[in-house]
Amino acid sequence: MNKQIAANKRNTILIMVGFVAFIAAIGAIISYATNDWHVAITVFVIAAIYAIIQYFLASKLAVALTGAREISRADNPKLYNTVEKVASMANVPMPKVYLIDDPAPNAFATGRDPKHSIIAATTGLLDIMSNNELTAVIGHEMSHIKNYDIRISMITFGLVCIIGTISDLGFRMLFYGNRRSRGERSPVGIVLVLFTSILAPIAASIAQLAVSREREYLADASSAKITHYPDGMIAALKKLDTHARPMKQQNAATEALFINNPLRKGALSNLFSTHPPIEKRIERLEHGKTQI
Repeated sequence: MNKQIAANKRNTILIMVGFVAFIAAIGAIISYATNDWHVAITVFVIAAIYAIIQYFLASKLAVALTGAREISRADNPKLYNTVEKVASMANVPMPKVYLIDDPAPNAFATGRDPKHSIIAATTGLLDIMSNNELTAVIGHEMSHIKNYDIRISMITFGLVCIIGTISDLGFRMLFYGNRRSRGERSPVGIVLVLFTSILAPIAASIAQLAVSREREYLADASSAKITHYPDGMIAALKKLDTHARPMKQQNAATEALFINNPLRKGALSNLFSTHPPIEKRIERLEHGKTQI
């Protein structure tokens, strides 16, 4: 398990370096196309400021986008006590506990580190899960906290947004610039900006998908290890599959945070989903039960 976590963190670093290089390339291409290298500097300054803001405020943004509200023990003893128990089992600081009023069974964790973390669950999850199954789900989310997946997820989310913003900037500079400067632009640069603007969001989504899928497998296994009860995680996943439904308050930006895909399924949902198929997750847990 420790080897998997270390490998996952190394792979994440490589992906983040790739993202940074990609942003640098986009800024350089836009600068070349507009014959103005101040653009590249501006892109990096904006990206740096945005990254700092994202680091400290991303969890609040995620909470706002999902409609979650913070609760105390008195508000929902079942959820609060389960989070407290699993935090003790995992040797993790007690996260803040949030509840989402939604019949779709789901949960997520966010925050910049274990000391500043949040776990949220829907009312639908609490309605269908037994105590052991809820413990397993919370163990899954606690694993994301313990393994620092929450930080990686939020950084990836921020970089994906930055790439989308830069791509949009490229389009605006090409098609909404003044007429005189438009004639001075390099045709090669224009082609490159168009190509990058189309490719960048796709590449960002694929990278986010790759990070999320592997981390879901790892969190399932970590939950089984924390609770010493892999059958609880397996049973919880089966219920999530059986009772799966899209959440009322949906946002593609927070999709990767949840234990189960919260969005409506489309024709290409399995290919481009940030979550691996639940049957594959169950299969991995079944094969790994003897090692837990």
